[in-house]
Amino acid sequence: MAYDEELAQRIRDLVGDDLDVTEKRMFGGLTFLVNGNMSVTVSGRGGLMVRLEPEDAEALLDGDTVVPFEMRGRAMKGWVRVREEGYATQDQLRDWVDRSAEYARSLPHH
Repeated sequence: MAYDEELAQRIRDLVGDDLDVTEKRMFGGLTFLVNGNMSVTVSGRGGLMVRLEPEDAEALLDGDTVVPFEMRGRAMKGWVRVREEGYATQDQLRDWVDRSAEYARSLPHH
């Protein structure tokens, strides 16, 4: 399954000309990096993968729209998978992108 190009464009529209943001194809999707740190990924399996402060990620899990992101059957600390209904509006998507970019900016530059 290819990643959702429309969702990728919605994210591009949000980050605009931010020179700290780059794109990289990875995990079968398209990842947006902030200062070289992974931020959000438009997943090739559907949905949005979002990197957050680990405690924030844990607090946002609802078991339905926001679930742990798993890789090889293991939950990845600080990552969540958001289903489409969680980013359907531009305000919802902006919230996820802003939260994730803020966390990525707090990490050392890569």
